[in-house]
Amino acid sequence: MAQRIPEELIEEIRSQADIVDVISSYMQLTKRGRNYFGLCPFHGEQTPSFSVSTEKQIFHCFGCGAGGNAITFLMDIENLSFQEAVRKLGDQVGVHVEVSSSEAQHRLTTETSPEEERMKEAHILAAQYFQHLLLNTEEGEEGLRYLEGRGFTQEMIKTYGIGFSMPHWESLTTLLHQKGFTYEELEQSGLSIRREDGSGYFDRFRSRIMFPIRDDTGKIIAFSGRILEADKEQAKYMNSPESLIFRKSEVLYNLDQARPIVRKERKLIIFEGFMDVLAAKNVGVHHGVATMGTSLTPQHIQKIKRITNHIIVCYDGDHAGFEAAKRAAEMLHAENLTVEVATLPAGMDPDEYIRNNGAEAFQNQVIAEPLSYISFMMMYAKRNKNFQYPNDVQQYADEALSYLTSGVSPIERELYVKRISEETQVSVETLQGQLRLKEAQKQERSQTNLNTRYEQEQPMQQAVQPKRVYTAIDRAERLLLAHLLHSIDVADDFREHQEGAPFVREDYLAIYVHLMGFYESHEKADYQRFAEIVEDRELRKIVMEAALVDRDPDHKDEEIADCLKQVKKFKIQQQIADKTHALQEAEQLHDLKSAIALSQEIIDLKKSLAVF
Repeated sequence: MAQRIPEELIEEIRSQADIVDVISSYMQLTKRGRNYFGLCPFHGEQTPSFSVSTEKQIFHCFGCGAGGNAITFLMDIENLSFQEAVRKLGDQVGVHVEVSSSEAQHRLTTETSPEEERMKEAHILAAQYFQHLLLNTEEGEEGLRYLEGRGFTQEMIKTYGIGFSMPHWESLTTLLHQKGFTYEELEQSGLSIRREDGSGYFDRFRSRIMFPIRDDTGKIIAFSGRILEADKEQAKYMNSPESLIFRKSEVLYNLDQARPIVRKERKLIIFEGFMDVLAAKNVGVHHGVATMGTSLTPQHIQKIKRITNHIIVCYDGDHAGFEAAKRAAEMLHAENLTVEVATLPAGMDPDEYIRNNGAEAFQNQVIAEPLSYISFMMMYAKRNKNFQYPNDVQQYADEALSYLTSGVSPIERELYVKRISEETQVSVETLQGQLRLKEAQKQERSQTNLNTRYEQEQPMQQAVQPKRVYTAIDRAERLLLAHLLHSIDVADDFREHQEGAPFVREDYLAIYVHLMGFYESHEKADYQRFAEIVEDRELRKIVMEAALVDRDPDHKDEEIADCLKQVKKFKIQQQIADKTHALQEAEQLHDLKSAIALSQEIIDLKKSLAVF
């Protein structure tokens, strides 16, 4: 049974917390007028429709309907129970809340499936087992020595959750099976593999240093295992396979821990591998993330855009890293983000650079001195070109000028043109003339593409995302719920004079039952407090949309009467539809008596609609 937190304590925490501060630690907000706006973290969107009100201390997304206060935001964004969300928010404002360990593992929301929860539970146990082997067994000594040689202290190892997998074929599989997990569950989790002959299952990871991979909220969803001994037949690093909980195109390693640091530093560093992230953290650079064995994806960029618009790309110094950095920088720049690229000496990755040159050099000469996007792209354009050849000079100048056609201030444009002139010995006047021509061509292409895209995509967009049309019953039930949420007197009047629930649709009926129970233990209306106890996120959306709907308190009774009349009309229409269907069945069965009775009932019901 859920542990009850005193109402006074909940109110104290809620009153001390600023919803903008809470939400800003998860996403980027921009002030517009009296409210703040950002990209909704609960659905994909390109235009910010997520609004945060400091006056009301609530948030609302005009796109997907999500809404609530600081507590419900934590419930939704981290899949926490109400008690856990209150405790987390309490920690942030300095108010301690006691929650039992069993409650700490309980989740009230329905976003995560039971299968996903089981997978995460298996990964938690696996991580604990791996770390125990690394720190407390002879088998783990070699892995421990390797990590210590790379600069990892035991405190770091515990903080990062690093462990070691046994060389045995079935140690983890056997352990987790004894803990109640089926072999099929372990296979779906990616922790075990089914033998080809069907005779059993064995561990996916063996004799490897194990690095947990966490999702945006810090839950372990996968592992990356590093082999200790060089073996040409085995990959140095092996990641968990994709599963219900691990999708490489969406996961950014260390995002859960980097997010508050990114907010403070106002920039995020993208590394190529998770070991680079850990190496950077070991020398005090904590706002880095990495993709997991995949290139940067649009899904990754959407997550990044929600928390910052300033990114530093720090990839390996080899050819592959240079190419990957260019692709990532172009993708980020296309999203109108501020992009810089921190370059490394040829052949070095960040981990190697730190070990060879030290923390201070990495912080001051690499991270603190990145190239601007244009400078990096000009450097890329210059690669493998010999300016002794006119063709190479022309090609470089053409590529370099193409980066100056948009998003560059007049001063920057002049400085870069002078730089290109010095590099190529082409006059500034000639380069400026070529740049004006490129700008005109680009503007013409943009306008043509815009017109074409508008003509082709506008009908499709309208079909895919039609504006929601509210029916009469939609408006009536929503307004009725609004009055109930804002007045306990309306609820008391309903109890006394209404027979049955004043709603017809199941979601509203469920909310009504919860609300009547809420008013039995609360002396006044408080829609925010009520939203906190609504377990289902979709129902909570309905509550918040209704709470924000326009009402006329001066004509409350008239509005409620109109709503109830509409609900009663809808019920009669439903009865007519049900009886018409029954009449058709009776006629097909040649049940004349029932058909006559049903016909008369339908006539009477239609007559009763005349009063509306």
